[in-house]
Amino acid sequence: MSLKAAAARTLLSIAGRLPLSWLHALGALAGRLLEWRGAREAKVARRNVELAFPALDAAQRDAFVRRTLAETGRTTLELAKVWGLPPARALAYVVDVRGREHFDAALAQGRGLLVAAPHHGAWELLNLYLSTLAPLTILYKAPRGEATESVLNAARGALGAEAVRAEPAGVRLLFRRLREGRVVGILPDQRPKGGEGEDAPFFGHPARTMTLLSRLAEKTGAPVLLAFAQRLPRAQGFRIHFIPAEPEVASPDRVAAVAALNRGIEACVALAPEQYQWTYKRYSFRKPDSGIDPVYGKLRRRAR
Repeated sequence: MSLKAAAARTLLSIAGRLPLSWLHALGALAGRLLEWRGAREAKVARRNVELAFPALDAAQRDAFVRRTLAETGRTTLELAKVWGLPPARALAYVVDVRGREHFDAALAQGRGLLVAAPHHGAWELLNLYLSTLAPLTILYKAPRGEATESVLNAARGALGAEAVRAEPAGVRLLFRRLREGRVVGILPDQRPKGGEGEDAPFFGHPARTMTLLSRLAEKTGAPVLLAFAQRLPRAQGFRIHFIPAEPEVASPDRVAAVAALNRGIEACVALAPEQYQWTYKRYSFRKPDSGIDPVYGKLRRRAR
């Protein structure tokens, strides 16, 4: 591990000793500062909320954005607990699991299991929890900087999870792991590269969505579950949810398959709407004739 990566791990370990309530309070404050500064994350969140929840009036939309920015801050700061503490101590914050029977039944089929884990709630804690249930392989997009990648992989692999890059060799390995009966975790709402993926409705508007998960499900017959770790109020811990995906998610019709996938993500979001990563440019890649242009890169600072 490089010196920079070692320093980052040390800082996470120190911060991880703070009470979770303190980290969440600091995260909420950081989210408030994003809004006050008119940061890119705040502008993207506002545009996404306008698109996804058009029935909200201006005051309701402002309140929603304020809450989602607070949750974004909490997601970041609580990483000190998830990555900075020994896994057993981090997992002690999981106080409830709903739908575990779906996980057990799907894995018992012996065809491997695909877990679609959206950018929702505490997805890094979910990775740790999944590692306690079965051998896990995680697909990830390589971040910028070797030090960052080293920290990520060390934290995610603390309980033996195998992390593979989102590149051709990594995809081939996912097929092999599923045929071996392992669990494969994928962030299904990660923006596909270039011309990859298909447009499918997401909260009523077309969003470019990956087809990889559907291809894996179709070719291997592996069942698919949606999963996320919901952050409970007042730092009371986290609740894990497992939700069966619609059968159509494995359809050879890729447009129908990714539409089913997005409906599954919507079902997760409905359980804790503000905890979805609305700061992500979910609607960026779209066909020119889609009729809506969120123009994320041209959003102006709000007048004050």
